[in-house]
Amino acid sequence: MSTPVKVSVDCVTGVTTVVELNAEEIAENEAALAASNARLVVEQAAAEQAAVDKASGEAKLVELGLSADEIAALVG
Repeated sequence: MSTPVKVSVDCVTGVTTVVELNAEEIAENEAALAASNARLVVEQAAAEQAAVDKASGEAKLVELGLSADEIAALVG
């Protein structure tokens, strides 16, 4: 596996510089990726729970005798 790099381009001169990341930078990137993945899991779980809650609420409204149009008007 090759060492990750960072690339910088000087927009004035057009000079491109490629530098290998050091151990600290690699660790920071890995920590940021792990935190991002954790947030994604939490957000997906929240979205799934919201969908379950919505379906449950709509089912209860049907049990109360509301029509599909009435439910749509309420939950819009």
